Amino acid sequence: MSTDNASSPSPAPQPLRRRQWLQWAGVATLGAALPGCAPLGPRQPHTPSPRQLRLLGESRIPYRHPFQDTTVGGLSGLDYHPGTGQWIAISDDRSDRQAARFYTLNLDVSAQGLGDPQLLRSTPLLAANGLPYPGRQHSAAPGQPQPDIPDPEAIRYRAGTGTLLWTSEGDVRLGLSPALREISLDGRHLRDFTLPDMLRVGSDPARGPRKNQCFEGLALTPNESHAWVAMEGPLLQDGPEPRVGQVGGPVRLTRFDLRSGRADRQIAYVPDALPHQPIPPGAPADNGLSEILMLNAHEMLVLERAYMSGVGLSLALYRIDTRQASDTLNQATLQAGRFEPARKTLVADFSQLGISRLDNTEGMCWGPTLPNGHRTLVFVSDDNFNPLQITQFLAFEYLDPSLT
Repeated sequence: MSTDNASSPSPAPQPLRRRQWLQWAGVATLGAALPGCAPLGPRQPHTPSPRQLRLLGESRIPYRHPFQDTTVGGLSGLDYHPGTGQWIAISDDRSDRQAARFYTLNLDVSAQGLGDPQLLRSTPLLAANGLPYPGRQHSAAPGQPQPDIPDPEAIRYRAGTGTLLWTSEGDVRLGLSPALREISLDGRHLRDFTLPDMLRVGSDPARGPRKNQCFEGLALTPNESHAWVAMEGPLLQDGPEPRVGQVGGPVRLTRFDLRSGRADRQIAYVPDALPHQPIPPGAPADNGLSEILMLNAHEMLVLERAYMSGVGLSLALYRIDTRQASDTLNQATLQAGRFEPARKTLVADFSQLGISRLDNTEGMCWGPTLPNGHRTLVFVSDDNFNPLQITQFLAFEYLDPSLT
């Protein structure tokens, strides 16, 4: 999820959400509770699980780092190209600063630690007309047809086709639906996938996606036949947002058949209640899905990210089996008792991993395999182009309990 800030165009007033964290609170209010503070205590009580992540290292890209006539920041999705050993990171700059884009970089991940990121090139995302996407400064007046303004959030490399999948969160305020798209490695648009109707932005203000809670996570199955896309929060008709001590409505994860370009299955997932009360009570706070990643053909890692004003961030990683949840693709509204949500098992509470600082972590991918045969798991945080946040890479050794 990206953030509006002082350097962006000034849209009409909107309800406060994570995009307005820092603007709403201000430096003095946030104080030590900024995403850059030491990790919070345990997220909430969970069934104990074996330690599954071992920290290998942390590294960063400096704030507003200039590269190839772009400002590096807003990194919201990350993937690894095993053929080249390079990494791909997508920025959620909505063509406000420079054209919407992704970066290719080197990042040395080994049992000995994590090296500094080395940027190699910046590649613009191109619209169907072959041109870079327009920014919000080109949005039309209310009621008029809107240009296709993107909000890039996630990216995956398809080795079998040598292409990339990426998601746009859309813009509810502008009437722009989220999108799943495929592009070439040089950024050329290849196709859009067909969305189920319930995921589209429509004219009914009581139905459809919530603002800034659309396509946030993207996972590719190992055989590359399907891609899963995760909403960040519940649809309006599916229930409320989570509160302290109370979970919210279920979040939809939709599977797309990559051959047909259409959705063929969907499951529901219930994020945790807010782990801490915001300060002051009633200030902006939320918890939702920020990324997903396939463990194997059916099991998936789900990253939950909570933010509480005046308190800070909390991150938790869960494991689910997609086969153990019912198919909700034909349910326009999710009603209790009419579906079975995914059952989740805690993999890691990030406050317990020895990380120096938690930030707005949005990207997650598998990295190179270690000499001992274990996989590496790498994360990146979105700094929201804000000087009080960081672009942080975290690398872990994944200790799969099913193999012990």
